[in-house]
Amino acid sequence: MKKLILVRHGKSSWKDYSLADHDRPLAKRGNRDAPIMAERLIKRGISPDLLFSSTALRAKRTAEITAEVMGYPQDRIEITRNLYHASSSSILREIQKLDSKHDTVLVFGHNPGFNDFIEDFGYDIYNLPTSGQFCFQAEIDNWSELRPVVAKGEFFDYPKKEFEI
Repeated sequence: MKKLILVRHGKSSWKDYSLADHDRPLAKRGNRDAPIMAERLIKRGISPDLLFSSTALRAKRTAEITAEVMGYPQDRIEITRNLYHASSSSILREIQKLDSKHDTVLVFGHNPGFNDFIEDFGYDIYNLPTSGQFCFQAEIDNWSELRPVVAKGEFFDYPKKEFEI
């Protein structure tokens, strides 16, 4: 069985309008929410085999904070530009290329691609908020087999939602 958790980057800062979108850091709220959401993953018993992130500064930083809280080695975070503002189909292609040895994967990225991915997999959540998490389980052996028909939603969580297991 495979477990895929989409993690939208934390709230980004707009203090410096001269920065390119790709280079925007986390805002105070993003730095506050990312460790809280990582703790919630621990409470759910999530132990990631891989953290996989967009190259955007806000996504990478969210992944780094999550790694720190979860005791995941930061030098093992895989980063790809292919997740930066990726479409649903591009996100799926990136996931399908993952090594099958990874059973639980956290993917750090962006909307609207994550919203579209979740909808393409049959779930209407309206919006995956910043620092939000959506988890799928799939009874598959290889990530290349991931398709909407084999994935089932396990949980949807975000900072303003009351935590429940």
